[in-house]
Amino acid sequence: MTLDTFTKYERARILGARALQISMNAPLLIKIEKEDLEKINYDALKIAEVELNSEVLPISIKRPFPLKRDEKLKRVVERKVSDQNVQDKESSEEAQINESGEIMELATPVDEYDESEDTSEGGEE
Repeated sequence: MTLDTFTKYERARILGARALQISMNAPLLIKIEKEDLEKINYDALKIAEVELNSEVLPISIKRPFPLKRDEKLKRVVERKVSDQNVQDKESSEEAQINESGEIMELATPVDEYDESEDTSEGGEE
């Protein structure tokens, strides 16, 4: 692979891995003069970058690709439900709800008036 085909993530991973190897005293793959090393302050990351730019690193990238399938796709079978069946089912569910319990009515402000509040207010005066 050439340098242009690496993504920024692959490039960062390669540089990081090689910089770690260099920082652990791995031999350099290219000849760098003492003056150049002093210019970059013996920085392992910069040395790894020089090696990557010169394309001497024996590191390769393996990219996963999706698998090709030759089998046919199966069509999903949809159940056809008639409107009559839907109405029958809804009416049976409503009947079950009516049998099982009472339906709550909407609350009105008159229903929420509590007599205990009236007696507590009168007692404070």
